[in-house]
Amino acid sequence: MFRLDIVSYRYHLTAGLVKRRGAAYFSSMSDQNAAKDTDIADLIVHLARMGQSCGHAEGTPALTAAQWTALRYFARANRFSRTPSAFSEFHATTRGTASQTVKSLVAMGLLARHSHDSDGRSTLIEVTEAGQAQLRRDPLRDLRRVLGALPETSRAALTNALSQAIADLARVRAAPIFGTCGDCNHLDSKSSYCHCTHSLLTLPEMQAICVDFQPARVPGQS
Repeated sequence: MFRLDIVSYRYHLTAGLVKRRGAAYFSSMSDQNAAKDTDIADLIVHLARMGQSCGHAEGTPALTAAQWTALRYFARANRFSRTPSAFSEFHATTRGTASQTVKSLVAMGLLARHSHDSDGRSTLIEVTEAGQAQLRRDPLRDLRRVLGALPETSRAALTNALSQAIADLARVRAAPIFGTCGDCNHLDSKSSYCHCTHSLLTLPEMQAICVDFQPARVPGQS
């Protein structure tokens, strides 16, 4: 009986030790996986910061990261999306902050305000010639060059992964997803007709980003 108790004690002691060590191991693995996920996020943020950091040529205005984002956005947005409110959604910021950014670029002569053709209460933002000249010195050009030099398979995988991450994060935060007509559910590809804006689209408009974008498929999947 005493030997059975000793065996039982050893069994429970060993089982408890294995259980504790196992829990510690899996907890450690979970922490390592979380750390890896955090590292990826940190790498993306660091890459974005490096890509946007650049000196400016003499005689040209020095822009903040938010101002560069606004200038790029209005250069690429279609006529339905070139408004301060649409930019605030794209930049995930308040309308007040977005309006101040736009106002500063208008004061620099890089953006211009125009009345909306069909709605006099709305304002459309256009990039001026000075703004287009500024974009030719976009600090992201070095990042685009570096990414363009990656192997084609790596670029495709990176594009798919980032597109999926953006879509998932937007869904979690109930934020809009911006995209182009080729991947949008509103487009009738046979007639180039947009069922959201009820208008025919030109080829340049179909290649521009839109605030009314609705994914026709999950990014990263064919």
